[in-house]
Amino acid sequence: GGKDRRSGLILTIPLCLEQTSMDELSVTLDYLLSIPSEKCKARGFTVIVDGRKSQWNVVKTVVLMLQNVVPAEVSLVCVVKPDEFWDKKVTHFCFWKEKDRLGFEVILVSANKLTRYIEPCQLTEDFGGSLTYDHMDWLNKRLVFEKFTKESTSLLDELALINNGSDKGMPQEKERSVDLNFLPSVDPETVLQTGHELLSELQQRRFNGSDGGVSWSPMDDELLAQPQVMKLLDSLREQYTRYQEVCRQRSKRTQLEEIQQKVMQVVNWLEGPGSEQLRTQWGIGDSIRASQALQQKHEEIESQHSEWFAVYVELNQQIAALLNAGDEEDLVELKALQQQLSDVCYRQASQLEFRQNLLQAALEFHSVAQDLSQQLDGLLGMLCVDVAPADGASIQQTLKLLEEKLKSVDLGLQGLREKGQSLLDQISNQASWAYGKDVTIENKENVDHIQGVMEDMQLRKQRCEDMVDVRRLKMLQMVQLFKCEEDAAQAVEWLSELLDALLKTHIRLGDDAQETKVLLEKHRKFVDVAQSTYDYGRQLLQATVVLCQSLRCTSRSSGDTLPRLNRMWKQFTITSEERVHRLETAVVFHSSAEKILQECPEQPEGFNEMEQFDEIEAVGKSLLDRLTVPVVYPDGSEQYFGSPSDMASAAEHIREKMKLVSLKKQQLRQPEATTPES
Repeated sequence: GGKDRRSGLILTIPLCLEQTSMDELSVTLDYLLSIPSEKCKARGFTVIVDGRKSQWNVVKTVVLMLQNVVPAEVSLVCVVKPDEFWDKKVTHFCFWKEKDRLGFEVILVSANKLTRYIEPCQLTEDFGGSLTYDHMDWLNKRLVFEKFTKESTSLLDELALINNGSDKGMPQEKERSVDLNFLPSVDPETVLQTGHELLSELQQRRFNGSDGGVSWSPMDDELLAQPQVMKLLDSLREQYTRYQEVCRQRSKRTQLEEIQQKVMQVVNWLEGPGSEQLRTQWGIGDSIRASQALQQKHEEIESQHSEWFAVYVELNQQIAALLNAGDEEDLVELKALQQQLSDVCYRQASQLEFRQNLLQAALEFHSVAQDLSQQLDGLLGMLCVDVAPADGASIQQTLKLLEEKLKSVDLGLQGLREKGQSLLDQISNQASWAYGKDVTIENKENVDHIQGVMEDMQLRKQRCEDMVDVRRLKMLQMVQLFKCEEDAAQAVEWLSELLDALLKTHIRLGDDAQETKVLLEKHRKFVDVAQSTYDYGRQLLQATVVLCQSLRCTSRSSGDTLPRLNRMWKQFTITSEERVHRLETAVVFHSSAEKILQECPEQPEGFNEMEQFDEIEAVGKSLLDRLTVPVVYPDGSEQYFGSPSDMASAAEHIREKMKLVSLKKQQLRQPEATTPES
């Protein structure tokens, strides 16, 4: 690091006791002499060969080697000798005599006299000078510099190759080969950091002495290294900046290519296998189970599509981020990719949704059809069972249930038509765009199936309605039959009540002829009521016969109600005739008795002597006799009018009037008895 008085650099070669390799020394000298600039080399070198610890032969060999290595650059060689060791051998080889042959001057000098030729400030402490020098520190810095220079130069070449290749727009095949080694062999950031640290160290030593010593001027190699390092750093920064931009552009291009590749993967799958899956799924099923199986298959298809839709969402976000970052040259391509991806995904999603809605509508249609079919089966089963009700109320209840079921069937058929029409509308909308193909044939099968189901349900419902009409008529006739039977039985009960009233309350025969006639008139009206009741019962029973013939069933009335009605009417007729006979007899009795009793005694000629009295007595006795005789019916049974006390009261009135008639007879006889005596 020191300089001689001519400003030439000082090169120190320390020799040691160990064997010195001339080859290594030659290589080292070549390296050291390559460090200074050409301008510095032109000023020449002063070489100090420190032979104090070496042998003369080695020193001589080193000096001679300098002739071969750097004869032109060396101006002076100072051989530092031991104090007493070489004195006797110097005469064997005089370097100054060989100056012309060597090309430089060689002097032997002691270490303490070296300052005669070189300033002390340019000598290190080893030679009695004050120059601060740390060989290990210099060596480490030199190694760092060499490493930085080597790495930065190599890195600059690599970056230049990459950057220039990107700028020139190399062909695709060549670009692929470059991409294989796209990353530099060393990290640019690390190299730049090493260079900055080295430059900082070199600049710091320019002003400060090592270890806080006296300030010193840096060695020429260090001064030379600073601009070299700065130049390399500037070049590295420039190339690295370009490299980063290239990387950014390539990264963006790679990302764009990856996005484009993924977009095409999504588009190709959706338009290929995805659409093919939907093309093969066109049916709607012919039952609930079949529709559910198709729905399950469609859910599997949707599950596969959802994975690609997730990729679509991710790609859309990436494209949106790139659009926001937005380089003008990529906007058109990105928007085109985004539009293509969105169109395909939305179209496929619409087809999936349409298919799902179609299958749901088909499932609802088949559900309503199945419910309606079950309702029709239940109604048909009810109609196929013969009606055997116990009474009219149960028939009315059954008829009400039948009407409710028919109404439910009507509502079910209406719901089926609505579901079917909605499903047909969806199928007709499918034909315009369905999966990119003509689905007329497939749709015709679906339409035929839907219309067939609705027509079948309509026919079944019509058959059930016809059967319901027949069953309704039959049940109404049965209601009428039960009503007739009930009313006929009621007529029998009424006749029984009239007969009972006739026997128990129609007892009085009247106190005179007028009252008896009134009772007789009331009795005739009473008989008219009974006659009407009997006729009404007969008409009802005749109606039951007609209804039974229409219903093709055997009526219980012919074997029960009709005989009872006839029997009751017969008994009533006999009893009524007996009542009429008694009343008519009583009218004759009262009329005759009243006529006799009202005749004056002075007019006996109004009487046909005593015959009338005898007739009245005979009628009265006959009437009294009838009061004691019961009414005898055809079956041999007997019934009395009223209670014995009632009959006794009626008989008492007749006897009293007979007494009056008898008294009148006696009164009439007394004048006849006195006339002969006179």
